Amino acid sequence: MTDPDPTTVEPSPDRPTPDPERTEGEAFAIAAARLLNDFECEDVRVLDVRGVSPLTYYIVIASGTSDRQLRALAGHVAKLGQEKGFERFGDDKDAAATWLVADFVEVMVHLFEPATRGHYDLEMLWGDAPEIKWRRQEPRPPG
Repeated sequence: MTDPDPTTVEPSPDRPTPDPERTEGEAFAIAAARLLNDFECEDVRVLDVRGVSPLTYYIVIASGTSDRQLRALAGHVAKLGQEKGFERFGDDKDAAATWLVADFVEVMVHLFEPATRGHYDLEMLWGDAPEIKWRRQEPRPPG
């Protein structure tokens, strides 16, 4: 089975069907999660915060290994956003670059070093938000 085009993501049966604008945001969040995973980020998560957050629809959270990796990943995500029609509205980081956030309005991407991620614990903060499955379907071995 090949990886479906993230711009044609089917809504999950346990959520109401999102309108087309939000589907594009979800597709970008999924594509960002896959990109971060491909670049060796750990514990990548996508949260659907529609109706929970007044600021954004989707939050992508990932852990990297160094400030250098996090800065490079933020650049890769910004490039992906441009390709998908999502311009980066803003970004921010802490003094040591152990947490970077890229704001694409509908999607917020948070990149952390592991200790900093544990300190802020965004998964707990947004604990009411459903998690979106983003992993690619791996082909089954023959036979």
